[in-house]
Amino acid sequence: MLVQMQKAKDFGGDLVELRVDFLKNFVPRQDLDILIKQAPLPTLVTYRPRWEGGQYDGDESKRREALRLAMELGADYIDIELKVAHDFFNSLPGKRPEKVKIIVSSHNYERTPSVKELSHLVARIQATGADIVKIATTAVDIIDNARIFQVLVHSQVPMIGLVMGERGLMSRILAAKFGGFLTFGSLEAGLVSAPGQPTVKELLDLYNMRLIGPDTKVYGVIGNPIGHSKSPHIYNASFKSSSFNGIYLPLLVDDVSTFITTYSAPDFAGYSYTIPHKEAGLKCCDEVDPIAKAIGAISCMIKRSTEGKLIGYNIDYLGGIAAIEEELRVSNGATLASGSPLAGKTFVIIGAGGAGKALAYGAYEKGARIVVANRTYDKAKELASKVQGQALTLAELNDFCPEEGMILVNTTPVGMEPRTEETPVSKETLKHYSLVFDAVYTPKLTRLLREAKQSGATIVYGTEMFINQAFIQFEMFTGLPAPKQLIRDVLAITT
Repeated sequence: MLVQMQKAKDFGGDLVELRVDFLKNFVPRQDLDILIKQAPLPTLVTYRPRWEGGQYDGDESKRREALRLAMELGADYIDIELKVAHDFFNSLPGKRPEKVKIIVSSHNYERTPSVKELSHLVARIQATGADIVKIATTAVDIIDNARIFQVLVHSQVPMIGLVMGERGLMSRILAAKFGGFLTFGSLEAGLVSAPGQPTVKELLDLYNMRLIGPDTKVYGVIGNPIGHSKSPHIYNASFKSSSFNGIYLPLLVDDVSTFITTYSAPDFAGYSYTIPHKEAGLKCCDEVDPIAKAIGAISCMIKRSTEGKLIGYNIDYLGGIAAIEEELRVSNGATLASGSPLAGKTFVIIGAGGAGKALAYGAYEKGARIVVANRTYDKAKELASKVQGQALTLAELNDFCPEEGMILVNTTPVGMEPRTEETPVSKETLKHYSLVFDAVYTPKLTRLLREAKQSGATIVYGTEMFINQAFIQFEMFTGLPAPKQLIRDVLAITT
């Protein structure tokens, strides 16, 4: 623990929580004396019992005795559970050390109660004599965070309000925006004291916690799953380098419509959309860009600050088509003046979802002949009919060879981490293609691209589509020029 406390200080922590319930052979007087006296940072002593989600399952009076001892020995904060707080305060000597602040905590590992219930809970905690109120709930849905934000922002006393679980991550970062007293970060990924806890490094270096304040604008990427996304790395670094007061979050959303309705405040200013929410996002817009409307999916949503209208755009095709054209020009030795190198080419798209539609429209606009292959033939036929193209099932794709030198584009998640050994087509088929593009960018070199390269095709990484999109989207979010080299550097480090 002493070593880890020093590490916490080196990483930039302000305060260290000592979870003494995790110590195997805890001898309170001896161990607390060492830990508190030698701590390089202010200390918060927590001795969490099993009945509140901790490790301690011994005698309750001994547990409370240890917390009183921590106060005597100079702990800066101690944490006591609401269930026993009245008894604990009554057991304290008349004059307690001035330095110590008592946090009274309540943990709900099932759900997040209503705002009314949470407000009553805050009042009950305050009534115990708590210096600081702590409420930790569990996110069943990302909209649960909003209830904690509402209570935090109206709290008249110092308050820690956090929502546990992956869907509660935003509460841990936006605590700095809504006036939370503190937030918890683990020293290492996976070594958490509560579900969904980010690391100190992520809080400070990825989410720029120190720069977040009441006026910080909130952006994010809406998807499910979302843990793989590199977008937070790119946009948070770019916001910081451009001195733009914004934060960009991974948003694990189950229902787009309820998310948009819940976070309707002007500060929730814009979103990127990824699988599987691009079509649902379009339905939530007040206005939709004509190309996005034709595609039937958006990849970017901006809230107009003047009247709060939500405008939907699709910039997938711009990013992807630009990357493919660039690579074709390089391999053909063509120039910009000679028109699009896609003109007259057979352009085979795997997948008929949001990204598939975007690239089909983009390539069709450039004069390519479109072929759409999809698991469900009806979806492939529906998209192909809109771009005067041909439809195939995935099974038919392996034998499809009307000509040599075609272009293949994968827009499905096949091959994405963690199932990196999967590929949408056989290696044998790839010899008929001169260029292969994979919209998957985690990993950068997918099995499809690896086998395409071995088959002699030019390959285009999904990261290129992503980079081009990032340039455009950054400018749409901020109104500032994109820091292009920084974006490339960040992506190179994180891929």
